Amino acid sequence: REKGVFLSILGVGQGNYNDALMQALAQNGNGAAVYVDTLNEARKALVEEASSTLFPIAKDVKIQVEWNPARVSEYRLIGYETRALRREDFNNDKVDAGDVGSGHRVTAIYEITPAGAEKKLVDDLRYGSKTPVAAQGAESELGFLKLRYKLPKEEASRLVTQPIGDSQSVDSLTRAPQDVRFSVAVAAFAQLLKGAPYLGDYSYDDVIALAQSAKGDDPFGYRAEFVNLARLAKSARP
Repeated sequence: REKGVFLSILGVGQGNYNDALMQALAQNGNGAAVYVDTLNEARKALVEEASSTLFPIAKDVKIQVEWNPARVSEYRLIGYETRALRREDFNNDKVDAGDVGSGHRVTAIYEITPAGAEKKLVDDLRYGSKTPVAAQGAESELGFLKLRYKLPKEEASRLVTQPIGDSQSVDSLTRAPQDVRFSVAVAAFAQLLKGAPYLGDYSYDDVIALAQSAKGDDPFGYRAEFVNLARLAKSARP
């Protein structure tokens, strides 16, 4: 890795397949781990997404979101359990992080509770501020995004920042961009499989309906494959 060599892992076959080992090797090798079980998946990994796997454009990419306590009372990041970093590691260039290849996109989904909402998952702190105040000039911001990355042959990271404002939000999930809606469907599906307690009465039918509405142009059937997978999971539930 120090010499600019990246390691990606392709898993095939059945029986002794070890996903945890594949993920560990890929993460330590600044690469990707892919399980190939069908011809369609092989085309996706070796043709459609080959450039993002073989040609990294940024390494040690870190994302940090600070939510405005005057606008957001609670938040949680969905997923990324194996990629979580401590707050102080964001500015530490010696800490390894994820890598991004050419044409690759990264999605992070947060669930937030607006300030002043009646229903909250966590009680207010006894010694916390009852009326959080935003920084001066940032009253209209929902949060603040910070991104650090290194170019493949550099060891010093670069910082990009972006306020998250009301102009970037929509008032309903149905009005969100197509890719966002599909990402939410996938995240909700994963939460259902894990038995997460945060979904309330959100069901497999809701996941399927949301994914169906966001399939869009699906030339290789990847999104249709996900919908079928959700249907199988629904039929297999006890």
